[in-house]
Amino acid sequence: MTRVRAEGLLRVGALALIWGSGFLWIKIALRGFSPTQVTLMRLVLGALVLVIVVYAQGRRLPRGWKLWGHLTVAALFANAAPYLLFVIGEQTVSSSTAGIINCTTPLWTMLLAYTIGHDRAIGVRRTAGLLLGFAGTVVIFTPWSTGTQLMTFGGFACLLASVCYAISYLYMDRFLVNRGMPPIALSASQLTAASGLLLASTPIDGMRPIIVRPDALVPIVILGVLGTGVAYVLNYRIIEEDGAVVGSVVTYLLPVVAVSLGWLVLAERPTAFTALGTGTVLVGITLARIRSSSDHLEHHRRPHSRPGRLRGKRPGRK
Repeated sequence: MTRVRAEGLLRVGALALIWGSGFLWIKIALRGFSPTQVTLMRLVLGALVLVIVVYAQGRRLPRGWKLWGHLTVAALFANAAPYLLFVIGEQTVSSSTAGIINCTTPLWTMLLAYTIGHDRAIGVRRTAGLLLGFAGTVVIFTPWSTGTQLMTFGGFACLLASVCYAISYLYMDRFLVNRGMPPIALSASQLTAASGLLLASTPIDGMRPIIVRPDALVPIVILGVLGTGVAYVLNYRIIEEDGAVVGSVVTYLLPVVAVSLGWLVLAERPTAFTALGTGTVLVGITLARIRSSSDHLEHHRRPHSRPGRLRGKRPGRK
């Protein structure tokens, strides 16, 4: 193994730890803050980190109302809505459960891409992978079992958050990829727009009294500075230097990190059905991501409407 590959694996491990631990920090932050307060402070801190990085690199934020309109829509589905939904969900479900539900994001991305014609290349292997992944999702939720925390508003809030992520990947690929702007500048702008969206919704839930306690404040800082700001920088470093395929490994590590930390720190114990369903989902994702030779032929025969199709994007981030 070369030094570069070793560094790449270290970056992937660090990113998986940062994003995978986010569910734990959310659970702890809820001890002192409302869902809107947690999400707003996380976004503001993350945006601040990225804006500083952008200007430190001698760059600037993009201009133009049309571009900022697209950034605002992307911010709604990639940041504001899913971040808030996961926090709302963790009021009634465990942090490990939220992390497990998050790993279904690639399935929704691939299904939506096929449904809207963004990616029509699908063969037997990819179909089997999608069906297997959705079967795993059903096993995770165990709708036949009464009293499960997954079959609650919180569980479905986390699932809706994963669908929001999927929508955001397709929207960004259609309207923001190949704009000639550095990805880090677009991310800084997107988080800034998301902060504005959450600020506008603050009167709904964000005005309730804050319980100032270190064990709730520290997780907020970690979520914002590390989990939202530094993680974006690290993610782009991985994609630029190691490739999207290496970056996609994080998808498989996130539920492992989330479950492990939930078990070690909060004594959360996943059920056998949850473990079985998670493994089934990850196997399904693996199959669905592998293109057969017929898929490649169909992809090359089909005229491309625009550059920047969904190529190796790493869904499922947190």
